[in-house]
Amino acid sequence: MLGEYRIEGRRASEIAASVERGVGAGALEPGRLLPPMRELALVLGVNANTVAAAYRTLRERGVIETDGRRGSRVRPRPATTARGSIRVDAPAGVRDVSNGSPDPALLPPLHEAFAEVARRYAERPGMYGEAPVDEEFGRLARAAFDADGVPAGPIGVTSGSLDAVERVLAAHLRPGDAVAVEDPGWGSLLDLVPSLGLRPVPVLVDDEGPLPEEVERAIRRDGARAVIITDRAQNPTGACVTEERARELRRVLAAHPDVLLVEDDHGHGIVAQPLHPLAGDTGRWVLVRSVAKAYGPDLRIAAFTGDAETVDRVLGRQRLGPGWVSRLLQRTVAHLWATEAVDPAVVARSYGKRRDGLVRALARRGVEAHGRSGMNVWVPVADETGAVARLMADGWAVAPGARFRMNTGPAVRLTVSGLAVGDVGDVEGIEGIEGIEALADAVARAAGPAPARSYG
Repeated sequence: MLGEYRIEGRRASEIAASVERGVGAGALEPGRLLPPMRELALVLGVNANTVAAAYRTLRERGVIETDGRRGSRVRPRPATTARGSIRVDAPAGVRDVSNGSPDPALLPPLHEAFAEVARRYAERPGMYGEAPVDEEFGRLARAAFDADGVPAGPIGVTSGSLDAVERVLAAHLRPGDAVAVEDPGWGSLLDLVPSLGLRPVPVLVDDEGPLPEEVERAIRRDGARAVIITDRAQNPTGACVTEERARELRRVLAAHPDVLLVEDDHGHGIVAQPLHPLAGDTGRWVLVRSVAKAYGPDLRIAAFTGDAETVDRVLGRQRLGPGWVSRLLQRTVAHLWATEAVDPAVVARSYGKRRDGLVRALARRGVEAHGRSGMNVWVPVADETGAVARLMADGWAVAPGARFRMNTGPAVRLTVSGLAVGDVGDVEGIEGIEGIEALADAVARAAGPAPARSYG
């Protein structure tokens, strides 16, 4: 089972250290099955409880993962296999449609907001002991949640969506717990879950979001204790949860009130499609909204709401770490909201023109493409590595699908914010625009025959 590597030790700490040495040296590769606890205890001549304590320590450190009767395995190591490293760099002369960033031309100028906040700060500097959530930020965030039908709940602030998700998962789950995640899904999240010692369970999605039967399977068969769902502008597919799909998912979640629901609405402010929140009948829930796509990734601000216990747990733990998210940044975002520095309709229309134009151009060439909302288009391909290389040779840098998928087929992600506004022109003239036509031609040459099952 372990090849030539021999686990040693008499105490739990020694056994755990022995396994960690094997993992660090490469003698115990990711995915390697460890001996059952009783079997290893017999070999080492120790009590089975000692081995159980060692395995528990290894799970908490994120070295191994346990899958019920299937046993304990060495966990893949995000530090060396981070999906973010699966990327291509665009050399000079190659257009970059790979990086997932918003169009800088659609982001608001920040100097006036910062200047106003700095002026007020000079009058009354922030000090220790103040509330972690700025009053105006909290009021405006809650009003926006109310407008979209999000259930009532207290407001919290984190340094971006991923920070919120990490804190919420840590507040409720323990190493070894299963978490249902979208497949394909956000690469950073697919790294985060195992890095916390949790076990990701892939859930297929289609253009309307996660498939309800897949969520049910993840909970009933795989024991998922949390479900993470992107409401709109899903990365990488552009999926958007429709009203009908939301009803179906609510029915599934209502039957499992002990399962934690985490909703990511990072598309707020850049999409035209309405939000259909899933929370309501669930006992534990959180909905997170980052300002990264609409106002700028470097602001590092996300507002979240949820059930009172979850929000209290997250804010309580936050107080013991960073304490709070900079109230200067909170007040800057609140100023941008209050002055309507971004017109969501204009931003959504701009991304929509590029996205829809590209999807239509690909369809005319017989290429399957997905992108109902947001700034990304997902294109299944026959050979992912070959498609990325051929597109690069044609002058286009795209994101390899391996960054975003677990069990789904090969694909590439195209970020339309990398297409200049001038490439799409007016809605009526999209089909004849050179930039989109050139990209569609290149993708059609690279994609090859569509895989038999590439997407939910």
